[in-house]
Amino acid sequence: MSGAGAAAEKAPSRQRAQVKEVNEYKENRNSAYISLTPIESAILGKTPKVYLTPYSLNNYQLGQFKCPKSLLEKNSKNEVACKKTEIKETCKVVLTPSKIKAVSSKTESAVQKTSFSIRMETDKLPSKTPSAVGTPSDDVESSQDGESDEEDTAGLDDFSGLSSYERKRLKNISENANFFASLHLSESAARLREMIKTRKPPEFKRKKPKKKENEIGCRRSMRLLKVDPSGIPLPAAPEQPPVEEDENPLLPPGPLEMTPENREDSNGLFKEFLLTWAEMDKSSSKNNEKTLSGIKSYKAYLNGMAINEDTVCKVTQGAVCSMAFHPSETRILVAAGAKSGQVGLWDLSRCPKEDGVYLFHPHSQPVSCLYFSPANPAHLLSLSYDGTLRCGDFSRAVFEEVYRNESSGFSSFDFLAEDGCTLLVGHWDGSVSLVDRRTPGTSYEKLINSSSRKIRTVHVHPVQRQYFITAGLSDVHIYDARNLKPKSRPLVAVMEHPKSIASAYFSPLTGSRVVTTCADCKLRVFDSSSVCSRMPLLSTVRHNTITGRWLTRFQAVWDPKQEDCFIVGSMAHPRRVEVFHETGKSVHSFFGGECLASVCSINAMHPTRYILAGGNSSGKVHVFMD
Repeated sequence: MSGAGAAAEKAPSRQRAQVKEVNEYKENRNSAYISLTPIESAILGKTPKVYLTPYSLNNYQLGQFKCPKSLLEKNSKNEVACKKTEIKETCKVVLTPSKIKAVSSKTESAVQKTSFSIRMETDKLPSKTPSAVGTPSDDVESSQDGESDEEDTAGLDDFSGLSSYERKRLKNISENANFFASLHLSESAARLREMIKTRKPPEFKRKKPKKKENEIGCRRSMRLLKVDPSGIPLPAAPEQPPVEEDENPLLPPGPLEMTPENREDSNGLFKEFLLTWAEMDKSSSKNNEKTLSGIKSYKAYLNGMAINEDTVCKVTQGAVCSMAFHPSETRILVAAGAKSGQVGLWDLSRCPKEDGVYLFHPHSQPVSCLYFSPANPAHLLSLSYDGTLRCGDFSRAVFEEVYRNESSGFSSFDFLAEDGCTLLVGHWDGSVSLVDRRTPGTSYEKLINSSSRKIRTVHVHPVQRQYFITAGLSDVHIYDARNLKPKSRPLVAVMEHPKSIASAYFSPLTGSRVVTTCADCKLRVFDSSSVCSRMPLLSTVRHNTITGRWLTRFQAVWDPKQEDCFIVGSMAHPRRVEVFHETGKSVHSFFGGECLASVCSINAMHPTRYILAGGNSSGKVHVFMD
């Protein structure tokens, strides 16, 4: 009983406190802020709580958070407390100014777009609690004008679970949508787009400025106007018939007279030069008994070779494409083939050095291959891109025509027989011809049409002369000249070159090695000791072979005196000519200082003496000698 009496005494005091708070709220309901103190109401022992947590009130208008009048009236008259209804849930409402989130299955998507979020958390009470509680949430749901709200939302019966504010908001959205739909804005916009597309822009014609009569024009050359300084017109120049110029006119067939272009034979120097050919020792043209020198002694010989100003001379007018040494041991004669079709001959025994240079023009296109005849060193054979193969006979001072084929240009040739009577000629179209000098006019026939689209070099085996090797675009083939047909297959095909090949040569004494020069910046040495179906790769030398379009391509060639060493030009600075061993190791580098300041793309070694000659792309020949 004491507990019941205490509860009865506390109830009136709580009601008085609640009425006092409501009266204070009525006085301050028009204020610009909301009190953060929660309003508590005790009804039958149950206390619902309302938490007002404002985030920021700077962006909201005054009067936005006013409570409806119905809530104040109901709290003042204590009508909610008199109702005896069972309460199953205690609602906790949190008002945040960011969003209003109402946990309801029907209105979750609609209420997420509002500027406030209402989070409803329900705590189930025991079902046996026989108490009726009126919560402020019921008051919030009622609008300021209850009757008018019910009339406005009469058509939204499907949203019975929503509050009156939410129902009114949805109604406003639907009315606005119907209003904008009645305006037919989309149709008007479509018509405007069509009008804009069909409308053509106005055409403006630019007016040309009128020329003034007394306007002073720009100054012009009296020479171009063909007027002398006094203003009198010059007489017209006589018309000359147009002359058709051919950049590379073919020379007439047949023998050509051997006349030097760089000098007049007033002093008889050229006749004296021709008489010396008969005095040269022909027996020293080739020494078959020469043995291989040791690598140490070979290096010592190379170290003794030097260059000076007297051993550098301009021999041709264009880039040097081929070189050859005369086999004489008494005199030093160097022959150089030029890109312009010239053949230059330099006698180093003459002083001054310019007197020893003789320049001839037996071809109209680049001379890609030069050889002195092994049987008669007075014969210099030259092959050109223009489809002619000529023999310069210095004993008779004439260039004889050995082979001519204007339909397909020539790339390289070599002597098939040791006496130099028969030759193998390679064509740019990939074919190889056999030429016999003993029967002029009918001295050739095509042996094969190789699978290579091009042939750059042809070289015969020095010992087994029935075999010859060809270097194509990206393959190296070895053929047997004894059994050839138009579509013969090679005995050996080397396909280890990814790019185009510049040259392929057998080693000079035994032919057991083959050196190739490829555009992938590598020099390769193959084992050709036994000609079979394959040639194993022995070594690879990394070497820059990218010379560009203005320099002659590098060609690695063997030293005729040394079986296992080859010579090649270099792009490195300072400029040099390099010698490599077949194992890929560097043997020697020829430096010339100021005397060697350019790239020597084509190089040749004397067959019996330690003399090296290198030609560059300006026609100069650099000679290193002991």
